[in-house]
Amino acid sequence: MPTPAVEREIESLRERLDSWNYQYHVLDQPTVPDAEYDRCMQRLRELEEANPQLLREDSPTQRVGATPLERFRQVSHEVPMLSLDNAFNEQDMLDFNRRLQDRLGAAEAEPLEFACEPKLDGIAVSLLYRGGVLERAATRGDGTTGEDITLNVRTIASVPLRLRGTGYPDTLEVRGEIYMPRAGFEQLNARARASGEKTFVNPRNAAAGSLRQLDAKITAQRPLQMCCYSVGQVAGGVLPGRHSEVLECLQRWGLRINAQSKVVRGIEACDDYYRDLASRRQDLPYDIDGIVFKVNDLELQRRLGFVSRAPRWAIARKFPAQEEVTLLLDVEFQVGRTGAVTPVARLEPVFVGGVTVSNATLHNSDEIERLGVRIGDTVIVRRAGDVIPQVVSVVMDRRPANARAIVFPDSCPVCGSEVERAPDEAVLRCMGGLVCAAQQKAAIRHFASRRAMDIEGLGDKLVEQLVDEGLVTNVASLYKLQRESLLALERMGEKSADNLLAALEASKKTSLPRFIFALGIREVGEATALALARHFGNWEALASASEEQLLDVSDVGPVVADHLRQFFDSTSSMAVVNELRAAGVSWPDIEVESADLPLDGQTWVVTGKLELMGRDAAKGHLQALGAKVAGSVSAKTTRVVAGPGAGSKLGKARELGVEVIDEAAFVALLASYGVSV
Repeated sequence: MPTPAVEREIESLRERLDSWNYQYHVLDQPTVPDAEYDRCMQRLRELEEANPQLLREDSPTQRVGATPLERFRQVSHEVPMLSLDNAFNEQDMLDFNRRLQDRLGAAEAEPLEFACEPKLDGIAVSLLYRGGVLERAATRGDGTTGEDITLNVRTIASVPLRLRGTGYPDTLEVRGEIYMPRAGFEQLNARARASGEKTFVNPRNAAAGSLRQLDAKITAQRPLQMCCYSVGQVAGGVLPGRHSEVLECLQRWGLRINAQSKVVRGIEACDDYYRDLASRRQDLPYDIDGIVFKVNDLELQRRLGFVSRAPRWAIARKFPAQEEVTLLLDVEFQVGRTGAVTPVARLEPVFVGGVTVSNATLHNSDEIERLGVRIGDTVIVRRAGDVIPQVVSVVMDRRPANARAIVFPDSCPVCGSEVERAPDEAVLRCMGGLVCAAQQKAAIRHFASRRAMDIEGLGDKLVEQLVDEGLVTNVASLYKLQRESLLALERMGEKSADNLLAALEASKKTSLPRFIFALGIREVGEATALALARHFGNWEALASASEEQLLDVSDVGPVVADHLRQFFDSTSSMAVVNELRAAGVSWPDIEVESADLPLDGQTWVVTGKLELMGRDAAKGHLQALGAKVAGSVSAKTTRVVAGPGAGSKLGKARELGVEVIDEAAFVALLASYGVSV
């Protein structure tokens, strides 16, 4: 028989764990380290195993443990889960608002109040709570009948097994979306690739596949989240009169709601909200495919009613599709500045992600083999924001009988040189080096880019002309260009020629980090170039450094050290450097040692929009103070500077307990080091 002290400890542990789950998964505000959470969970398990009569189904220890199902049971929705009408542009929204005003009449002539919520790209589900305890979870199904997925949903940490606090109805059906955050999706696919298993096409498919596992232990291993957006069946209690207030109640009772939700007045404000969230869409830690707008007043919702299978008082304004189906017409091979031979899919043009796409990357031969794609296939193409379009899967049941295998070239498609694939790489490379016109053009474009030598006016088309006409063979020959030869080029006027020559002359005064980066040495990005410059101080010391000395640089590993030494040992590469210096390209030596800098050894991440400076400027200030600026948040991150629109990186920082500061605090920190913005 358990003692009163044991009963009190068990109840105390459950309350603490429930509270920590709520803070972590609903509020995104973790308050204890993982180790403390794990210790309490282990202690609760031990006490419940020793006292099984005290075990409850809503205990934090009971999220996983049931035997696998043979099939999912069908369940009926007491209140149908209806779909929404769609809007695709501003006119559709104006028409929606006009219909609302016409139906409500003159009494509601004032602009209506709308609840605006991101439309998560996940799986719609229903959670049924009785007496505050989760009794059943079901899929939407056809809106009337769904599948019982209770055991799987119980494994999702953001779904409370028992509601918090008081005041909730005796029967409360909560509706929402189960989805997989992008970071979790990438990790899931990385594990699948490492073990040779099939990967998921997108986060929505991953979430759907995870929820349909007959073994809940598998679902428990998937990084799923639940976000609530409405209620269905309600009995034995009263809810507030506005949709936004109902959501606030749900959050207070332990359920996650979307932090981007907002209440606005008038249809113009709905358009503003749509545009704002569309501009920040790629920074969110999850996929959304539109915005849902609902009349906020529940009494007005009742008066507006329903039509067919959709409410009159709500509409979903969709974003341009990020995935579309099209035909793979052919595959061509492009050569980059490092000689990488990349397969590029030529597609039947399709409108996706807000633009018409006719080309998409296929990455390399390993990716082609993984996809099982052939020329002539019907494929799914994905474009998210500014991301290069890519083929993500093949619609196998549409494969034609004459589909052809994709064959990689035996020689460089540009210069005819030999191609090789290193044993530890998936990439095929042209061995032609500077003999290859494609590599010449790519190297010159990189050299002239804004973050390298910043040669204004030297665009892609002009680079093509200069190389094709034989006026430029490498980056050093840029500084030998003559006005007369430029004027002989098609569409080159006197002013354009003079501006280009002036830009070339101005670019000669640069910095050592920029120069190192501009050379295009494999694996040497801006951060590595800066670390090398700071470590060695001048070009001579860097170029003569041994691999062992290069490995002493914080940002340099064995692969980068090897690429650097190959470059320095190359007679042709060093000849180009000497030509550049002879042409007048110069920079001051760096005298300050990294160890003297205040942020030496720290790793920072900058995310979101900064109002007083661009992110590039912020990174430059941090690097000048000795910090390494990373592109992703990890346990090694020292601090995160987060501006408006910060998404998955901010969430990751909170998850890991990394310190986050806003732009104002960052500017104050810079000022303390004598840096003015």
